[in-house]
Amino acid sequence: MGRVFLCAAVLSHGLFIFGADSTLDVRNGDIPNFKTHFQTREYKSKKDWENQRNRLKQQILSAAGLIPTPVKTPLHARVIRHQDFAGYSIESVVIEPLPGYYLGGNLYLPAGHKGRAPGILIPHGHWKRGRLEDQSTYSVPALGINLARQGYVAFAYDMVGYNDTRQTPHSFITPAHALWSFHPMGLQLWNSIRALDYLQSRPEVDGNRLAVTGASGGASQTIFITAVDDRVKASAPVNMVSASMQGGDPCEEAPNLRLGTSNVEIAAMAAPRPMLVVSCTQDWTRRTPVEEFPAIKKIYDLYSRGSQVGNVHIDAEHNYNRQSREAVYRFLAAQFNRGMTAEQWMDQPVEVPADDTMLAFAKGDLPPGTENLDDVFNSWKIAAQMQPERAMPLNELRESLRNVLSVDADPAIESGMDADRISISRVRMHDRVTGRWVPGKGTPVLILDPRGADAALLSDLGLEILHSGRPLLAINPFRPGRERESQQRFDKYFLSYNRTDEAEQVQDILTALTFLRSHNKGKPEVIGIGKMGVPGLFAAAVAPVEVSLISDLQGFSGSDEDFEQRFFVPGIQRVGGLNAAMRLVNSLRATISAPEHRKNLPVAVD
Repeated sequence: MGRVFLCAAVLSHGLFIFGADSTLDVRNGDIPNFKTHFQTREYKSKKDWENQRNRLKQQILSAAGLIPTPVKTPLHARVIRHQDFAGYSIESVVIEPLPGYYLGGNLYLPAGHKGRAPGILIPHGHWKRGRLEDQSTYSVPALGINLARQGYVAFAYDMVGYNDTRQTPHSFITPAHALWSFHPMGLQLWNSIRALDYLQSRPEVDGNRLAVTGASGGASQTIFITAVDDRVKASAPVNMVSASMQGGDPCEEAPNLRLGTSNVEIAAMAAPRPMLVVSCTQDWTRRTPVEEFPAIKKIYDLYSRGSQVGNVHIDAEHNYNRQSREAVYRFLAAQFNRGMTAEQWMDQPVEVPADDTMLAFAKGDLPPGTENLDDVFNSWKIAAQMQPERAMPLNELRESLRNVLSVDADPAIESGMDADRISISRVRMHDRVTGRWVPGKGTPVLILDPRGADAALLSDLGLEILHSGRPLLAINPFRPGRERESQQRFDKYFLSYNRTDEAEQVQDILTALTFLRSHNKGKPEVIGIGKMGVPGLFAAAVAPVEVSLISDLQGFSGSDEDFEQRFFVPGIQRVGGLNAAMRLVNSLRATISAPEHRKNLPVAVD
């Protein structure tokens, strides 16, 4: 273990411990994953919570690849089959969330209903038969049929890779996919949004009375779509909302999705809209009545709407069984049909039609010309490119890039010194940027050298700046510790809870810039050397103040291959990649010379 220097720096936040050991950086020690037991933060005011809620909404949409929002192309909805039964009917439906990409589902309609009925969206969980699963512990058809009998229009639609929706597998993601935020979670959330579009478009549905309910993985979709789509007026996630287990499936995880948060906060984003949280005694929701539900209710109480959220706890295994369904029927009746009697919302026995009559493509043959995974990926990229980053206002483009990098551009900081050695942290975040700080007069300089701060000060460039008397800060680029490297290698959902090393470097540069701004006036000069040229460029692009940038891009062209190998940040291409960064620093030229020859370099100024 390296030397640790201790000093007491008097700060507004108390004593600051200075150290040079990277293991003291929380990013190399406290590394969360989907089974981490998260502590839910308490919010002191509605304003405090709504700031977090707005930030989380952008985080979820960005993680899903839905910033900017894809163009909503025509759904081309087709009813493949209509079946009438006593008191209800079932339609087998196909819609196109993306051109040429098909989402299958079943629409359950009440018979003889007058006027427009409330619409209920039903995402299913990870049971083997998807939306066709019918057993005592879990039955989508029983839920849909009973809702239709009670006067609702319910749309049960496929998970990615299930039943009729098989143009992609349920699990897929490569680094190239990740750069464009193309993954099961994002595709599935887009499917949910388009499924809600379809439900709202039906003439039988009152588009102002929409709700969503699902269990397990379907509950994950329930809280996601409720969090980002205000058309959802009521929600009932069943057996999923937990502080100690977040998902662990490709459609429930995505890079940057749960940075600094958990499903408890994501579920609470429904506030102040009515929500019923159903839990049980024999899965990860066993503590919901005493832990997760009280935390959610505190957020509802900030709106003085604590009565709008409830919890039903059932003694059962992981399920959406009769007891859970009846709890949801009772909840929905209280929102949309207060005249319903207790007998009317009781779960009635159902006779489930044969699979081949429920599926749109019963024989397994998708329509001619149906796209495969690669073609769906191309459709996703085309949807992104239909809203060119050049057309976005600069402030929106900068915010989109910040969301993808998931950085705090103007953090509150605290710092400690030992001679000229410095350690800077974001307040309450416990990350650490170490380096060398030499005060001076004039325009401050930030050197980013991949060899570290000591080498930067001893270089010809560093000595030149020191000789000029200008303030100089050189930082040590973020490096992963052994535990972090191991977890990145073996945890396939690592990036749902942790940023990439490259994004951490951008955050450290922004933290360092905040320190410079607090000590010196004038526009900082950022010099990125070698491998630190690209992080320097992206940090300058999202910085909240004007900076002068000298950055050695070493031939970085902005291709997918470049980003995979040299600056891996999921979603970066989705928001414009290198072109977006160049536009934000007001330069379209790539820097190809080394910073030692600064006079020959273009200076990019935002």
